[in-house]
Amino acid sequence: MLNIRLICVGKLKEKFYLEACREYEKRLSTLCRLEILQLDEEPDRPGSLKKEAAAIRAAIPPGSYVIAMCIEGKTMSSEELAGTLNKLQSRGVSRICILIGSSRGLDEELKEEAGLRLSMSPMTFPHHLARVMVLEQVYRGLSI
Repeated sequence: MLNIRLICVGKLKEKFYLEACREYEKRLSTLCRLEILQLDEEPDRPGSLKKEAAAIRAAIPPGSYVIAMCIEGKTMSSEELAGTLNKLQSRGVSRICILIGSSRGLDEELKEEAGLRLSMSPMTFPHHLARVMVLEQVYRGLSI
């Protein structure tokens, strides 16, 4: 079974986002082993993205395929994401880490290290909604 670790910088506080995430965690429990890690967001100071990147790197298990969520990433349809997940599994990838940075994004070097830079849309969404959207798309991608 595929192992997916969603590494997020910042904690969800809003009840409606928490409930939506729990629903997708429940749905995904039959399709993969899902783990969600919430890392602390650094105060907005010079070097804060580098500190967050170091914490993210420490949470990525060796041998993981890394997907960095970023606005400048590649956009995919749900079907294309399903195909990408299927190809990764057929290549023997058993662990995927999906990175969601803080409200300031991800460190550029960390994005460059990722196997895939993925964008949900060129539109702007509330930062915490991204977690729900990623979980929904992973669920859809594994269900197609």
